[in-house]
Amino acid sequence: MTARVSISEVSPRDGLQSIGAFVPTETKVALVRALHDAGLRRMEVGSFVSPRAVPQMADTGEVLKAALALPGLECTVLAPNRRGFEAARDAGAHRVGLFMSVTESHNKANVNRSCAESFADLSAIVRDAVAAGMKVRFNLSCCFHCPFEGVVPERDALDWVERAVALDPWMEVAICDTTGNAAPDQVARVVGHAVRTWPAPDGSNRIAFHGHDTYGMGVANVAAAWNAECDVVDSAAGGLGGCPFAPGATGNVATEDVAWLFRRMGVETGVDWSRLLVAADLAAGVPGGVPGGRMRAVPAARKAA
Repeated sequence: MTARVSISEVSPRDGLQSIGAFVPTETKVALVRALHDAGLRRMEVGSFVSPRAVPQMADTGEVLKAALALPGLECTVLAPNRRGFEAARDAGAHRVGLFMSVTESHNKANVNRSCAESFADLSAIVRDAVAAGMKVRFNLSCCFHCPFEGVVPERDALDWVERAVALDPWMEVAICDTTGNAAPDQVARVVGHAVRTWPAPDGSNRIAFHGHDTYGMGVANVAAAWNAECDVVDSAAGGLGGCPFAPGATGNVATEDVAWLFRRMGVETGVDWSRLLVAADLAAGVPGGVPGGRMRAVPAARKAA
């Protein structure tokens, strides 16, 4: 059987959320369609958050409606609280993405709550989302490094993973390198322990990896997660992104870099390389964005398209 990885595309949400000037809805929809045309079948299309806090996500309902019309696309919407979850449920999102940090300082900066307060609220939302027939992604930010507290002890991160996986036996839990300052050996240990210790009831993997490329180790960390038997990874076309509440953090690892990595390793992604470059160029050209990644600038890679 050919090895296969699932790439969850996050540029429509994580890639655009920190851009200063509002990106027109039609541009976001065009990006979603181009990414779908490239073969991506999991996508974080937006976030139901306060438009005062994150103005870029004010049109998530419209973008989600367009995304739901695309065949075979699983649409995820991020939600910070019950109001966001209910909006995602009512709008027909296939999966709700919940999130909290494993460090008190970042959680306070991001959602103005303690970790315990966030976990209590999100636990109730998980139960209601599962009861409503929705898939759930539980994102744990700053699992390796915090912009305020520094390197995160691995046991601290794994303690929060253990709490999260206990909420539902099938729920996907994402281990996130929010600042892009993880090292591959850290990723291998933390992700590997989680994959081995907390599988789904049928033995399949339920752990995902979300990485950034601030320190140039994004692709290496994705490879480390894959070698630790994690087969779901997040990435953003054009290398866009950055958490507005994590000072110094820059873009997500680029989808085109991740796709090339797995192409060279003989791992199936379902992605059409030439069409992915079209989508990546579109993402990188969004006004106000700061693109990253390497493969768009490699002539031989473009020639391979």
